[in-house]
Amino acid sequence: MFELKLLPQEAIPHAIERAEHYRLLNEPRVAESICQDILDVDVVHEKALIILLLAITDQFSDSGGSTAKDALEIIPRLEDEHDRNYYTGIIYERQAKSRIEQQLPDARYDAYDLMISAMQWFEKSQALESTDNQDAILRWNSCARTIKEYKLKARPDDDFQPYLE
Repeated sequence: MFELKLLPQEAIPHAIERAEHYRLLNEPRVAESICQDILDVDVVHEKALIILLLAITDQFSDSGGSTAKDALEIIPRLEDEHDRNYYTGIIYERQAKSRIEQQLPDARYDAYDLMISAMQWFEKSQALESTDNQDAILRWNSCARTIKEYKLKARPDDDFQPYLE
């Protein structure tokens, strides 16, 4: 239908600013589109990959928005092991928060499981952080507080046994 226009290489720094700007304006689909334009020109642009991943996670609560699978597909493209661990944790944390908002049956159990997964990824990330960057600790603590605030619990064991004659 329409052929997309290619972004000039020189425009990438400004496009990164625009992508960040639209994320802050709560327009993640626009930010996602801008990042895709950047990645069409520079497939390994680390900042664009991270903004794209975050823009995707911003849409977890939207019906018809991007999915955790979409975000997880970006992880192997990140160069740094710390970033791969940290942003995997972000994906799980935001997916958990989305489950809490949905208020569906068993959503709180799903949210708990996802928060625990996020915390495990943040622990892996923390092991690789320098002393002046402790973002993983901050996110781990945020997950712990969310579990406490929403009184999230592990899914109970299914001990149902059908009556047999």
